[in-house]
Amino acid sequence: MSLSRRSFLGATGATLLGAGLVSGRAQAASIPEAETMTEAVMQPPVIPTSGPDYNPVVTLNGWTLRPRIKQNWKEYHLVAEPVVREIAPGMVAHLWGYNGQSPGPTIEAVEGDYVRIFVTNKLPEHTTIHWHGQLLPSGMDGVGGLTQPHIPPGKTFVYEFQLRKSGTFMYHPHADEMVQMAMGMMGFFVVHPKDPAFRRVDRDFVFLLNAYDIEPGAYLPKVNTMTDFNLWTWNSRAFPGIDPLVVAKGDKVRVRFGNLTMTNHPIHMHGYDFKVSCTDGGWVPEEAAWPEVTIDCAVGQMRAFDFVADEAGDWAIHCHKSHHTMNAMGHDVRTWIGADRDDLTQKIQALVPDYMSMGASGMAEMGEMEMMIPDNTLPMMTGWAQFGAVEMGGMFSVVKVREGLATHDYSDPGWFEHPAGTVSYEWTGESQAIERAASPQFDASTTTEVQVVKPGTDHSNH
Repeated sequence: MSLSRRSFLGATGATLLGAGLVSGRAQAASIPEAETMTEAVMQPPVIPTSGPDYNPVVTLNGWTLRPRIKQNWKEYHLVAEPVVREIAPGMVAHLWGYNGQSPGPTIEAVEGDYVRIFVTNKLPEHTTIHWHGQLLPSGMDGVGGLTQPHIPPGKTFVYEFQLRKSGTFMYHPHADEMVQMAMGMMGFFVVHPKDPAFRRVDRDFVFLLNAYDIEPGAYLPKVNTMTDFNLWTWNSRAFPGIDPLVVAKGDKVRVRFGNLTMTNHPIHMHGYDFKVSCTDGGWVPEEAAWPEVTIDCAVGQMRAFDFVADEAGDWAIHCHKSHHTMNAMGHDVRTWIGADRDDLTQKIQALVPDYMSMGASGMAEMGEMEMMIPDNTLPMMTGWAQFGAVEMGGMFSVVKVREGLATHDYSDPGWFEHPAGTVSYEWTGESQAIERAASPQFDASTTTEVQVVKPGTDHSNH
C-alpha cells in the first residue's frame, strides 16, 4: 500500500489531522533509524549544527535523541519496548520504556520547528504517546480511543505537528496509563526559544521524578500501588546512582524537572537561592520570577529554576520529603529507639549467628554497616563521600560547582577540596555542663494506655 504525503497532511498542509499508521515496505524504508542506549550514564549534549543556535540540555543518566532532517521536518523515531534499567549499582528493574531506556531519550528542538515522530510499538499491548504541555491538533494529542486509534503491538504510528511555543515539556502514554507509566514509560521534551538570546543559560539539566514499588529481591514494579512506593527516583535512578550536576563556577544554570509520581515533591537545593523561570505552561516573566530555595512540584507539573553558580562546593539537591531520600522503605518496620534488646539479640544469635539487632539508637547505622540483603535489592541508606556515609538514597544528588571547567565538560570532578578553615570541626576546648530535665515518668496504675485499631482489623488481641 502506498501512503502519500497528501494522505498525511491536513487542509493546512502543516499538521496531521490524526496520528497516522505506517505500514508496508515502502513506508518502513523511510522511517529514521531508532537509536538506542543501554548505559545509565549521562551522555554528552547534542550540539546543533544547523538552524537557530541554542545551548543543548543534558539528561541525568540519559541522552538526547538526534533528529534526522528531511526537508523542513525534524524526524525522530521512538520505540516503546521492555527495557532493563539499572536503578543503582547492585539493582536492576525490568521496566517498559523507549529506545532501550526508562525514561526514554530526551527530544530537543526549537520553537517553530515542524517535528515528525515515528512511534513503533514493541510492547505486548497497545499504546499511544501524549505530548504533555504541547499546543497541537487534537488528533495528535495521543489519548487512545478519544483522539486516535491505539497503536497495536508491532505497528508504527506517526505524529506530526509544529512546535508553537518554547518551554519545558514531557511525553508519556495515554493508554493503559496506570500500568504503562508505573512501568517507566515517559520522557523529556525541551523546546528552545527561536531567539538564541532569550533566557539563555550555560548549563541546562533535565530529569523526571518517578517512583516504583519493587519488593526486595524482585525485578518487576507492582503497578497497582497507589501511595506506598519504596523506590523514589530521578530518571529511574536512585542515589547513589544519580549523576551529579557538574557546573563551572560563574555559569548560569537551569534545572528542569517534571513529576510523574503519585505525590508532590518539594525539591530543595543547598547553598543557593534560585528563581523559578519556567513551568509546563510557559516562561515566567523575568520581572515576576520569584526566589526560592525549595520549589514544590505537584503531580503532572513541570518546573525549571535558574541560578548563577558563584559559590564553589558540593551542594546537595534532593526532595525534602525525608522518606523520598531512602531506598527500599519497609513501611511495617517497628520503631525500637530506646529499647534494650541485648538479651533478645544474644538468644536469636544462638540460633542465627549472622542476626543483627538495629534501630535502638536510630537508623544511621544502616548506612554505615554492610548487611546481608536479598539479591537485586538496594540498602535503605547508602552512598559514601569524603567524610563518611551520606545516609541517603532515592531522590538525592549533588551540584558540583568547580573553577575552570570547559564549556561542555560534565565529567565528575570528584569531591570538593575545601579551603582551610571552612569545614565544621570538633570542639576540643573546655566543655560546659548542660542540664536537661528528666524524661517524663508515668505511673502505670493510674495511667490509661489507649490502643487505636483500624476499622476492619482483627480486634481479638486488643
